Formats: sequence, C-alpha cells, structure tokens
Amino acid sequence: LRTEPPVQAGAAVMIHARFNAHLGSFFLDVDLQCPSSGITSLFGPSGCGKTSVLRGIAGLDRHEGAYVSIGDSVWQDGPLFTPTHRRPLGYVFQESSLFDHLDVRRNLEYGIKRAGGNHRRTALDNAVELLEIGSLLDRKPEKLSGGERQRVAIARALALSPKLLLMDEPLAAVDVERKQEIIPYIESLHRELQIPVIHVSHLPGEVARLADHLVLLDSGRVKAAGDVHELFTRLDLPLARGAEASAIIEAVVAAHDRDYGLSFLDFGVGRIAMAGVDLPTGTTVRLRLAARDVSLTLERQSGTSILNIFPAVVDDISPDNEAQVTVRLNSGKVSILASITRKSADELDLQPGKPVYAQVKSVALLP
Repeated sequence: LRTEPPVQAGAAVMIHARFNAHLGSFFLDVDLQCPSSGITSLFGPSGCGKTSVLRGIAGLDRHEGAYVSIGDSVWQDGPLFTPTHRRPLGYVFQESSLFDHLDVRRNLEYGIKRAGGNHRRTALDNAVELLEIGSLLDRKPEKLSGGERQRVAIARALALSPKLLLMDEPLAAVDVERKQEIIPYIESLHRELQIPVIHVSHLPGEVARLADHLVLLDSGRVKAAGDVHELFTRLDLPLARGAEASAIIEAVVAAHDRDYGLSFLDFGVGRIAMAGVDLPTGTTVRLRLAARDVSLTLERQSGTSILNIFPAVVDDISPDNEAQVTVRLNSGKVSILASITRKSADELDLQPGKPVYAQVKSVALLP
C-alpha cells in the first residue's frame, strides 16, 4: 500500500555514485544518479554488482578514481575519501547482525554512544516509535522473530540520523509472512523521515511494491534507470517479459459497493472495480496488472463478466516466442501490458497507434 505519489521523472538529483573498478574477475562500471527522495531499488540477478555498488557508496569498499556525493557533500572524489564512520548514512544488511549478548535497548544504543550528541537520542526515540519496537527493548535477539530482528536493525541504522539509508536485501533472511510484516515499515521511512533510501533486491514483486526509482544492473553495468512504472513496461527490458510481466499503476480509492463487496479505484482515465478494499476513500494505493490477465478487443464488449474494460492505444509490440507477443498500451498517461498470442495480434491487425479496448480479468493490490 502506497499512501503518496511516487517520485516523478525529472526530480532533482541528489545522490551521484560512479565506480570503475576490477573486483577480481568482475568489472564494476557504473555511473548512478538517484533522486533526492523516495526509494531507489538496485535490481538485477545475483552477481550483477548490486551489493558492490551499495558498499562503494557506504565507503566499505574503496575504489580508486570513484566519485560519491550526496547533495553538496562529496564523500569521494579521486584521492578525497571520507571513511564510512564519517558518512551520515545508515546501513541495513541482509542479516540483522545484532549483538547476541546485548538486549535490544543496548544494541540500539551501541552506535549512538560512538556518534554522540543529544539529537542522536531523539533520533533513537523516533526510530523506536516508527518501527514499533518499544515492547522489545528488554529482549535479547534470540527471543525475537526474524521480522522483529530486522525492525531492530533498521531502527539502529536510523538512530544515527542518516542523510541516506542503504538497505542490502533486508528481506532476504525472513520468510514470506515476516516480509509482509516489515515492508510497511520500509515504505514509511521516506514518508515519515524524508530521507532517500537505496534498496537492493533481486525480486520483482518486492521492487514493484517498494520502488519509486529503479536501476537495472547487469554484469556490473547499468542497463536502464528511471521511474519504476516506466521500466516495468519497457519492452526492451526483462521485467516486461515472461510469466511475471506486469504493469504498476497508482490509483485512489473512490467508492465502495457494500452490497456486492466491491471497491472502485480511480486511475488516470479509468475506474477499476475489485474485491472489497478495506481502506477509506481518498487513499492512494499501488496496483499490479499482470500482462497475462489482459486481453484486447477492437470494440467495447457487452454481455461479459469482465468489469474492467478501458480504452487504450497500442504503443509497441514485441515477440516473446514463436507463439506469444507482448503489447504495450497507453491508457491516458498509464502504460499497460497485454500478453496475447501472435495469431490474435495478426487477426486484430495490431500496430502502433491503433485504438483498442483492454479487458483486465484481475487486479492485484500490492499489500
């Protein structure tokens, strides 16, 4: 669930990171510019360089000739190098890395004792409240669930009053249920604290829910970067291919039909009906429309069980294999994907600019 609009394209660039380095047999060659707000996700397969980029930004790895800045603060520029402990950032690792012999309270206090300053105490109190871990302060890490441990780890990072929060696959070590527990807290970070977050993941579903800005990495290089909605529907990128291809749209809860257990959500030029959403009207949510659940017609159909039918225009078509194609559609300013057979595309004579109707069989609310 998203309760604010995403970072828009053209937002001021605040974070700049450039690395050109050999890491054994691996070559890292990236030049990133990330927005000053929201969540930027570094996405790609294992071994593509995501964690290497994160460690370089943090200063945990030093690469000659690198450049790292946040706003007007330059952390590295050639021989100029600010060590990690002097960079105002928080880092959350895959494992919570808590001290087992200390309770939660002393784990949280460990870092701020070294940093000093009364504002650190205020930041710690705020982090405890934001992550809702006040009831856990007297427990040892061994008495915490995986989700609770990660919430403590995030609070520990926030206690340093960082200007930037780095998160290296923070959900990798927890099960599906615990992930659903943690994600709302991650979403609240930039909304409540207004600090940028750079997040690493290799899971499309996680990125679809969390990211505002997306950077696709492949073999140590940036393959594409931009608004998450755009990159999910670009047919030249892997996210728009295969069984998991989908579009992400923002919508506002407009009304509820209690008699039929339906909710109506407005987006751009259309209104989506879906099984009841237990949220007040006016709430902004994020939806995922799977390409396999979208069919196309040349005329608006009647006498059908499909409730969600929208006018659209064909933007692009790309073959998936001998039998299937993916069609990118524009409905107002919203992009939608449809996965259909090549035979259907030929019979409908689909081509860029052609008006059609998109029939959406199901819609998923990103919880």
